Amino acid sequence: MAIQRMDNVLIVVDDLDAVISFFVELGMELEGKAPIEGRWVERVIGIDDVRQDIAMLRTPDGHGRIELAMFHTPKAISAEPKDAPANTLGIRRIMFAVDDIEDVVARLRTHGAELVGELAQYEDSYRLCYVRGPEGIIVGLAEQLS
Repeated sequence: MAIQRMDNVLIVVDDLDAVISFFVELGMELEGKAPIEGRWVERVIGIDDVRQDIAMLRTPDGHGRIELAMFHTPKAISAEPKDAPANTLGIRRIMFAVDDIEDVVARLRTHGAELVGELAQYEDSYRLCYVRGPEGIIVGLAEQLS
């Protein structure tokens, strides 16, 4: 077998605490935070003089994780445009299955989140939406109906 599982997705951020709060409100659990630096990380990511803080969050079922990284040195580079639309090349969103989509959207709004489009229904199967959270991070939400 080539892989065992998908371990995590990395998101580079400027405000680590705000993004942690957003994902915790979504229902993820903070596994921990730590400073990361040294030759080993420089060798892995191919950047010299790295000093960063990271946080690891996991989904309640324990199968999915997000790693957040805030770089102190070198400073993170901003992608353009800042609030890229859904058809921009690259990773655009992370999708989460939720029990009550309207409740989740309301709770995330308290952390500055806004709907990208609107809450829509796909046939009799799902209610779906994209939400833009702190630092332009887009999460998709899917509530299964049947």
